[in-house]
Amino acid sequence: MKKILLPLLLSALASAPAQAAGKIGNARAGEAAFLKCASCHQVGKYAQPAYGPQLNAIVGRKAGTSAGYKYSEAMKRSGLVWTEANLAAFLRAPHDVVPGTSMRFWGIGDEQQVADLLAYMRGLR
Repeated sequence: MKKILLPLLLSALASAPAQAAGKIGNARAGEAAFLKCASCHQVGKYAQPAYGPQLNAIVGRKAGTSAGYKYSEAMKRSGLVWTEANLAAFLRAPHDVVPGTSMRFWGIGDEQQVADLLAYMRGLR
């Protein structure tokens, strides 16, 4: 029985949503942290591309594909899919993840804030 459960447990852990450096995110705190993103990005029922693309349903989306936004060539060629791990890395250091991105943001050094933002973004539909 133990020989069967261990591989199942390891598989479940590997497929669990990524957390920023082991921190558990709080969606409500992430919504508050999103205010620094809201000057460029919109979310919600009426979200439109603005200075940056709208971010509804970003988790699982291929980078550079949101309709109505003119992405940098670097983003379009990145080949990224916005998994939680990729989003966390991008939130920490956008220009390291996608050199040449047009995103004008230095990144977030606070791992709890990254985890909170991921928890919030996970719920965007």
